Amino acid sequence: MISVNQLTIEFGGFELFKNISFFVNSNDKIGLTGKNGAGKTTLLKAIAGLQKATKGGIVVPQGTTIGYLPQHMILNRGKTVIDETLSAFADILYIENEINTINHQIINRTDYESDDYMNLINQLTEKNEQFNILGGNTLHVNVEQTLTGLGFSKSDFNRQTTEFSGGWMMRIELAKILLRQPDLILLDEPTNHLDIVSIQWLEDYLKNYKGAVLLVSHDRVFLDNITKRTVEISLGKLYDYKVSYSKFRILRKERIEQQLAAYKNQQKKIEETTQFINRFRYQATKAVQVQSRIKQLKKMNIIKIDVDDVSSIKFRFPSAPRSGLVVVETKHLAKSFDDKLILDDINLTIERGEHISFVGKNGEGKTTLSKIICGKLQHDGDLKIGHNVNVGYFAQNQTDMLDKSKTVFQTIDDVAVGDIRTKIRDILATFLFRGDDIDKKVEVLSGGEKARLAFIRLLLQPYNLLVLDEPTNHLDIQSKDIIKQALTNYTGTLIVVSHDRYFLDGLSEKVYEFKDKNIKQYLGGIHEFLEKNRIASFKELEKKLKETKVDAGKNQNSSNKLLYKKRKEFERKINKVENNIKKSESKIAEIEKDIAEVDNLFSNPEQNTNLDSNTLYKKYEWLKNELKKEMNIWEEFNHESENLTAQKQEFYG
Repeated sequence: MISVNQLTIEFGGFELFKNISFFVNSNDKIGLTGKNGAGKTTLLKAIAGLQKATKGGIVVPQGTTIGYLPQHMILNRGKTVIDETLSAFADILYIENEINTINHQIINRTDYESDDYMNLINQLTEKNEQFNILGGNTLHVNVEQTLTGLGFSKSDFNRQTTEFSGGWMMRIELAKILLRQPDLILLDEPTNHLDIVSIQWLEDYLKNYKGAVLLVSHDRVFLDNITKRTVEISLGKLYDYKVSYSKFRILRKERIEQQLAAYKNQQKKIEETTQFINRFRYQATKAVQVQSRIKQLKKMNIIKIDVDDVSSIKFRFPSAPRSGLVVVETKHLAKSFDDKLILDDINLTIERGEHISFVGKNGEGKTTLSKIICGKLQHDGDLKIGHNVNVGYFAQNQTDMLDKSKTVFQTIDDVAVGDIRTKIRDILATFLFRGDDIDKKVEVLSGGEKARLAFIRLLLQPYNLLVLDEPTNHLDIQSKDIIKQALTNYTGTLIVVSHDRYFLDGLSEKVYEFKDKNIKQYLGGIHEFLEKNRIASFKELEKKLKETKVDAGKNQNSSNKLLYKKRKEFERKINKVENNIKKSESKIAEIEKDIAEVDNLFSNPEQNTNLDSNTLYKKYEWLKNELKKEMNIWEEFNHESENLTAQKQEFYG
């Protein structure tokens, strides 16, 4: 579908990447990965047409549509949430307005036999056909479902966008992209402003999306649940893996090991060549050989290795001072902002050494309760902080509190005491500050570097209760792993507010869900909570279905029995199509599995010396054709399903 051909992009003489090429196929779900500064965002901008290439280019077939959600954007304000979302469909709204105008004219006309009247009827028919083709008959329903899935309540729809934070405005922009259903969706850190519930909804949406998706994310669970292909940018080169992120990490490790072996061999050869040159440089009898070796060195393509700093945390932070058994206790606690009630009748007990997590939709009070516990907000009701409890708080804006004029080393040296002061360089190295990094001023650090620095500063102080509000914001996957390891070994009491499921997994043994102004406790980790939550949602759906069946039963006994029979017949059609879609999806999965097996054989020829490569290639081509045929069948069934869904809206009203 889209082809990146020998793409090179430079900034001020610095080559970000050189001669990279790859294809984005029509149904690809691709995770774009690489270290901070590798060029992931730049590549997304280039594909979106917002970044010029130094060399090479990107081929986008005519008519191909692309939707791009950047990390940061200038947002339009001055509309309601629903109007701003609908603004993405000006063409449909224009036709809808024309239909309403024509209908109004027809109602007020009585010249039913005139040419003008028939012309209006023809126009109305034509406009209705255009409206239906563009999806206008389901637009408002789809908009409502998408906004609700991304965390908006129906009461939010008619609120002004100026009432919402930048994070919520990003959700509106994401909704507009999803609803437009472009051929390719480009997402740059889409989970940064989403809560766990909304992330799960977005995962389900993107997994079933008919078009292609290319996304950058530091949420490895999100990547694993959506992507089946991983593209890495590393040291200006591109590596393409037909696997999910977790499997990519395994294959990448093998690649790095091979590169490291080649690098060592090359370094050995360079050393030997250099020694020869230095030894015989001034001997006339060796002049030809020396010049030959010098040319060899100049022509040599030096191997570079992008090795992860994956050193485990060997240094243990100071043990937290012992506190009383009960660390935090609230009774009938409540909090309002003006007339808006955020928390009501909160009863909570946290004991020494517990590691717990606060989860729930944004705006439900997680940060509010965190600030109350830390003494940052006034409240109603009772709050008791236990004996000898010293609270350390990591706010969402914690990095803004660092002294920008100080160096990395000075920032930690200010809080380090005793023997710790002799180990500052080791501690900083553990958190990826190495070499000249420790002499950098805070003002020049990236958001992720500042977050790591603020976290070290927090852990080195004698806190026995840590309250962390979204500590993984701005952090890449590697940094998250390091901080998670440090927190796992933390001996004090821990409260974490986060939407990152991988980060929370194994870190907390108790989950508190914030919902409807109160909290609900779940024993076990984040996966147990998510599983119970899905079951609860399923039961709620079953309840609604039962209520619908009861209503249908009542209608059956009414005078409109004919309509009921028609609806039953219509439902049978829908069920049949849905069954056909499932069968087709199952067949597609089987074919894709067979293709993956052949891919594996191609990737490991040394392990399959007995195989006939020609026969294998023919099988591969046959499987590809079969997949294409089945995908066409699947698309036809889905098209039929969409038509039935559209009819259902009209049929049931």
